[in-house]
Amino acid sequence: MGYEEQYNYWLNDPYFDEKTKEELRSIAGDEKEKEERFYKELEFGTGGLRGIIGAGTNRMNIYTVRKATQGLANYITKQGTGAKGVAIAYDSRRMSPEFADVAALCLNANGIRAYVFESLRPTPMLSYAVRKLGCTAGIVVTASHNPPEYNGYKAYWEDGAQVAYPRDEEIIDEVKAVTDYNDVKTMDKAEAEKAGLYNVIGKDIDDSYMEEIKKQIIHPEVIKEMADDIKIVYSPFHGTGNLPVRRVLSELGFKQVYVVPEQELPDPDFTTLEYPNPEDPKAFTLALKLAKEKDADIVLATDPDADRLGIYAKDTATGEYIPFTGNMSGMLIGEYIFRERKATGTLPENPALVTTIVTTNLTFPVAKAYGADIIEVLTGFKYIGEQIKLFEQNHTHNYVFGLEESYGCLAGTHARDKDAVVAVMCLCEAAAFYKSKGITLWDQMINIYKEYGFFKEGIHTVTMKGMEGAAQIKATMDKLRSNPPKEFAGLKVLKFRDYEKNEITDMATGEKCETGLPKSNVLYFELENDSWCCARPSGTEPKIKFYMGIKGTSLEDAREKLDTLKEAVIAAVS
Repeated sequence: MGYEEQYNYWLNDPYFDEKTKEELRSIAGDEKEKEERFYKELEFGTGGLRGIIGAGTNRMNIYTVRKATQGLANYITKQGTGAKGVAIAYDSRRMSPEFADVAALCLNANGIRAYVFESLRPTPMLSYAVRKLGCTAGIVVTASHNPPEYNGYKAYWEDGAQVAYPRDEEIIDEVKAVTDYNDVKTMDKAEAEKAGLYNVIGKDIDDSYMEEIKKQIIHPEVIKEMADDIKIVYSPFHGTGNLPVRRVLSELGFKQVYVVPEQELPDPDFTTLEYPNPEDPKAFTLALKLAKEKDADIVLATDPDADRLGIYAKDTATGEYIPFTGNMSGMLIGEYIFRERKATGTLPENPALVTTIVTTNLTFPVAKAYGADIIEVLTGFKYIGEQIKLFEQNHTHNYVFGLEESYGCLAGTHARDKDAVVAVMCLCEAAAFYKSKGITLWDQMINIYKEYGFFKEGIHTVTMKGMEGAAQIKATMDKLRSNPPKEFAGLKVLKFRDYEKNEITDMATGEKCETGLPKSNVLYFELENDSWCCARPSGTEPKIKFYMGIKGTSLEDAREKLDTLKEAVIAAVS
């Protein structure tokens, strides 16, 4: 069925409500808009759904959400695990509560219990709730840091991690098999509640989650000592982090926590932000203004679903606030945990630091210093969460810390996804610890660089929207795959990894071996002098991302080397 036929089907079939049809009638004369909305189904990928809210098969709406959930329900039923139920959380975005209920009632109509949070909650709390409640799966309705016109839907399995291979592909197949919207089930909410199928969760899970994450504190005595001195500015970016972050910091004893008032309350329009992303320096404008007024030590912000953390910290020498990349903040937390756990005798045997292939190579010397093994996985925190499960099953390692470059990390195993609430907690403890030694978090970052090397990473992102964009992204990857460059910025390519082909090629000898990781459309170039670059289309956005990293001898040397490498990468893909 072509896009015009799909458009007319939605416009005329009695299954679709009048509000949806009104929206579709408003674009009757816009062929381009009709085509964009109906030229394909909104893809349920390995990360679930994500798209612009609106009417159409290629949009986030109650019908596409319900259809995806029917596929998930069919899969759960075939697994015979429906009696365990599904936990559901949602964020502050437009239509998030409605999409959560649509998903729950579809599950209910299929005889599967749903446990829905009473109000908005962070993504990591959903991950925790899945395991705490013994559910077979979980759903979180969020578009993370995307602009306000987006929403999304992520699926989790019983281990609390996002669904991983091969189960993700099996679920995708079930979702694709649902071709007729009239075959999708739903039921009345009051009837579902009366039947015990629709259940509300809240305070009990909140309380147990708080107790669990506080177990990650290493030096409660230092927090107590510095509680009156350390000044913290925090913004939840109008999202889900406000209550849990403030609660855990208060319960630990931090006295001077200042929340950015303009960004404290949920706001689906993210009125004070161009882009609710802790990677964006402009998003910190209000937080930095408050930090200067309060003379804060650290400035923190979580994205709308509170799984990623951005920070600024004061430079003792200049008094200025310095931004940290996700690699920097993650390694600041990770190095602190490994060092202080070793010093206090609480570092477990066979410790592991889990990281992704595009995360900083600073992980390697730090892990080596504390006798930990590095486990590298594909991009996506679900692969880090999967390793926790494998460690527990195989008794090979004890998970201590995991991080990815995109501002996500996890201390502890209470969740199986990145957790900005526990990251805030750990970072504030570290800030108090270092302030007791007379230094700031930035000072300590410099100390880490001086000890292990000035590693610096960057990313170049190209957005290519629509059908033409998807074709451009494919052409770029095909070009790099079929004719891989032999050098970038004068740095020889030592090895070329093609994860889609499961192949690593030694560029000097031509010898090949397997990557050892699941197949994925990712190309990685190992370069001379601890340098590297990588190309990867985004799984959730119409973008292709080029990651890169180098090792310098100073901050300035690292900056110069990274700039040169970035220019070379951009030239190679233009």
